[in-house]
Amino acid sequence: MGAGVSNWTLTRAVSRLGQLGVVAGTALDQILTRRLQDGDPGGMVQQALEHFPFPKIARRILDDYFLPEGRAPGAPYKAVRVHTVNNSPYSQQLCVAANFVEIFLAKLGHDNPVGINYLEKIQLPHLPSLYGAMLAGVAVVIVGAGIPFEFAAAMDALAEHGPARYTLSVSGAPSGAKVSLTFDPASCGEPMQPLDALERPAFLPIISSDTLAVMLCRRLPGGFQGFVIEGATAGGHNAPPRGQLKLTEDGQPIYGDRDRVNLETIRKLGVPFWLAGSYGSPERIKEALELGASGVQVGTPFALCEESGITADFRRRLVRNALEGRAKVFTDPLASPTGFPFKVGRLEGTLSDEHVYKNRKRVCDLGFLREVYRRPDGTLGYRCAAEPEKSFLAKGGKPEAMEGRVCLCNALIANVGMSQLLSDGSLELPLLTLGDDYENIGRFCREGCVDFSAEDVIRTLLG
Repeated sequence: MGAGVSNWTLTRAVSRLGQLGVVAGTALDQILTRRLQDGDPGGMVQQALEHFPFPKIARRILDDYFLPEGRAPGAPYKAVRVHTVNNSPYSQQLCVAANFVEIFLAKLGHDNPVGINYLEKIQLPHLPSLYGAMLAGVAVVIVGAGIPFEFAAAMDALAEHGPARYTLSVSGAPSGAKVSLTFDPASCGEPMQPLDALERPAFLPIISSDTLAVMLCRRLPGGFQGFVIEGATAGGHNAPPRGQLKLTEDGQPIYGDRDRVNLETIRKLGVPFWLAGSYGSPERIKEALELGASGVQVGTPFALCEESGITADFRRRLVRNALEGRAKVFTDPLASPTGFPFKVGRLEGTLSDEHVYKNRKRVCDLGFLREVYRRPDGTLGYRCAAEPEKSFLAKGGKPEAMEGRVCLCNALIANVGMSQLLSDGSLELPLLTLGDDYENIGRFCREGCVDFSAEDVIRTLLG
């Protein structure tokens, strides 16, 4: 669901209707500060910060970023420090607060559980983000785009307000050498009142192979409470095809039998599982339940409903295209700096347009998808295949790694109406991601209308 698409508004709507609403946990520190700089419409961020257990942090964030009248016309957003291995205490505190705010607001006005989804690939903010969500009472943590072996132990430690560690992936590091991220909740300072132990959330890794499921069961017995099994038709990042990469005539990865999860193996593990990837219909839900699933994960219909964070113009144009038979999703093997295939919803005027993409000046100022690498002198550096060419090459990056790469960090935040203003006066442009089932979005629309609600989606799915 990208950054800010499954926001607190959408999550709250879904959870209030008895399903599990899930917050997108990507770039929440950026989203929080930009909401405040836009004047905090409705005062919701301020309301949540009033309940944040660490009032000095809340006060500092408001002093630094809140603009009661909103940004001046033509003014850029104030920058937030990019995450590093040795994150400053304030960067970590901002992550704690941002994740707390999103979960707190998603839970407002009801007693049903809410979840949060993280990308394992975005490792640097993991620990403070997780702590903030847990402080607000998140019930389920879902993690994809990587192998999240260390999330369970981190949640156990943070539930007791203890220090947590997470091993960082470092390119070029000697075999056996480890770099650990650390976070100690004590760095947040004194809470407004003594904190009880936190409830440890359920943990659901996202997997795309039964081999990984077996491995997780062996490595983390009792550490997780189920799997989300995601197929290659799901939106966002997809697991790469197994074996040698082969492409269709138009350049999309080809998935085969080796990429299908053996559900018989999964069922024998005795662990609950949910199926994801084109399960947004009553027929597919019935099929999933008959296969032994506890339910399904659905993204695309909710991404295009009224409560979604996607700006209304983009959302309506996408729905209209689908209703007119012009829906197009391209599985791009190059777009994401992570190297994972990435689903791109084609829409004129966005970075899915080749002409628009080629005219964007490369900028890397958010840095969530940067790769940490070991320099020849042993120190750590940061690079991204979507950053300016000279910079990437100077850091040892390979020229072929830059081909077709898109700055997903800026693009995904632009999707939700928070485009940064660049030095040349232009705005960062969006890049929408949707699943292959996008073409069937009309099942949720009333005749002649492109708007539909989260309630419409759930009513349709449940028959």
